[in-house]
This record gives sequence, C-alpha cells and structure tokens, in this order.
Amino acid sequence: MTLEVAKEAAGHRAVRFIEDDMIVGLGTGSTACYFIDALIEKCQQGLKIEAVASSEASASKARDGRIRVLDINAITQVDITVDGADEIDQQKRMIKGGGGAHTREKILAAASKEMIVVVDETKLVNSIGQTKLPVEILHYGSPITRNRIERQGYKGQWRLAKDGSIFLTDNGNPIFDIYFDFPPPFPEEDHERLLNTLGVIDTGFFFNLAGRVIIGHTDGRVTIQT
Repeated sequence: MTLEVAKEAAGHRAVRFIEDDMIVGLGTGSTACYFIDALIEKCQQGLKIEAVASSEASASKARDGRIRVLDINAITQVDITVDGADEIDQQKRMIKGGGGAHTREKILAAASKEMIVVVDETKLVNSIGQTKLPVEILHYGSPITRNRIERQGYKGQWRLAKDGSIFLTDNGNPIFDIYFDFPPPFPEEDHERLLNTLGVIDTGFFFNLAGRVIIGHTDGRVTIQT
C-alpha cells in the first residue's frame, strides 16, 4: 500500500459529512483533491451543494466537475471546510501552506462552522515545526520584509516555481519558507512575532481551527479524531 491509498481513503471519508444545501469550503493540496473528486461523484449522484475554494486550482477542479463555485466575497459563512495539513499535533495545531494557499485556507477555515482536516498518517507529529513554515509576504517591499524576518533570527528561503522563478500565490505574493533547527516550543509566540512584522500577511500556523481529523492509513483504514 502507498501514501496515495491513505490520502484517498481520508478524502473520500470526508464526503460522508457533507449534506444537501451546504456551502462547502474546498481546501488545496493532494488529499483535498481526493475529497473534491469524491464530492464531484456524490454531486453527480444527486447531492446538492455549493462551494467556495481556497485556490484557483481547487475552484477549477470543482467547476470541471459541475459544482457551482461561489465568489468568496458574496458570502459571510461556510458550513464545512475540508482541507489537508502538512503537520498536525495532538492539540490539533497545524502547519499548512505546502500548496501555497494558507492565507485563503485560513480565511475559509475561520469562516466555517467546522473545519474537517483530512491527512495521511505521516502528517501526525508530536510537535509542529519539523516541516517548513510558509509565510506569505506582501509583494511590495518583500525583500525588506524578508530582511526584518531574518533579523529576528529566522532562517529560510523564497519558494521557487518549477521554472526557477519566485513562486507567487493566487494573491500575487511571494512565500518565504522558514526552516526551524528544531520544533519551536511555543509556536503561538512565533506566529504572533511574525504576524507583527510589517509586510507579513500570514503564517502557515493554524491554531484552534480544526474540528474532526480524518486520518487515512496506508492499509486503507480510516480513523477519526473528534
């Protein structure tokens, strides 16, 4: 069995929590893609929902499956958002943004009655901060902002696109990926410090947002943490 089996199992299980007339937030990333695939299939079988997406890629995928995608600026609340995570600990603290959409993902999650997190078992960690921490930075003056971040002791690099150019989010901003020597003991403090740095839009730290966590295992099993 492979990790793809685990991701697919988690993504497909999440569809069971979607009901008619819901507004569903669509996350970004490989496991979220499996959820969107399953949601499209369920809609073709008669499920009636509308969606809002955290990225152009997820919106396009949903539209291709004939799911109606709403303008985020036309709504004020989402029923359920289903999204993945790069890391999640036992307190449901997460790092997200491997796909470059963490700011939009956080807006959707915060607007939702519940955020359901879909992950494969390798994303479970004792302490978050083992993977990179994405920080979206306003494009205007971004080298200045990076300098401010580095002066605080953080080490990292600009995220690059496949062609070697600076990666830009759907918001048109670069991402500075921070790498910790070891997981920070108080990630909430790092989040606040970075967020208070002029030019930083948001970090990939997610706190107090996750509801149920659906975990896919490589043998095809699914477990759910409430």
